[in-house]
Amino acid sequence: MQFIQEPKTIENTSMDIIEESLPALRTLPEGERQIIRRIIHTTGDLSIATLIKIHPDAVKAGVRAIREGKPIFADVQMLRSGISAIKLEQFGIRTVCMINDPGVVEEARITGKTRAMIAVAKAAPRLEGGIIAIGNAPTALFELCAMVQKGEIRPALVIGTPVGFVGAKESKEVLMETPVPYVTITGTRGGSTIAVAVLNALLKIA
Repeated sequence: MQFIQEPKTIENTSMDIIEESLPALRTLPEGERQIIRRIIHTTGDLSIATLIKIHPDAVKAGVRAIREGKPIFADVQMLRSGISAIKLEQFGIRTVCMINDPGVVEEARITGKTRAMIAVAKAAPRLEGGIIAIGNAPTALFELCAMVQKGEIRPALVIGTPVGFVGAKESKEVLMETPVPYVTITGTRGGSTIAVAVLNALLKIA
């Protein structure tokens, strides 16, 4: 059986198939188009395009934060590990993930809150003007949105794609009503791989 083996050819062919299948992509701004293509490529699902919501200022804000070397917060290690290390080094960007921080673990035990909630709250002072990516935990996104609403943090961009049947859909609805640029996926679908896809698309654009 003949099959394509060269990685770049595989990726380029995949992107061509996506654009041929969804010609409406060609009418979108280039940055949004790249993000949507990358999400579709990551999920292998053309239908997910209808669920992707991108704030009008999201691409500009995200690219600016990257070029300025602002930090990127990840709610879980899986998300953090998927971000292009080469691109992070190129822009001098540090990533922050506190889900396994001993202080976070202990506070979660005492308070009964999720580690993800406590992690985003504890990391907030270091994230001003940065990018916050939440791909797993709806509770972290709820917490973050509340902090933004109170003026306790002003991230450049929130990538909110938590997945699941408890709180995920609702947390993303709250995000879209919060005064901050965002990229999200409506409904119960989502996940860390989608958040990574958005970040890597922005890093490539930058």
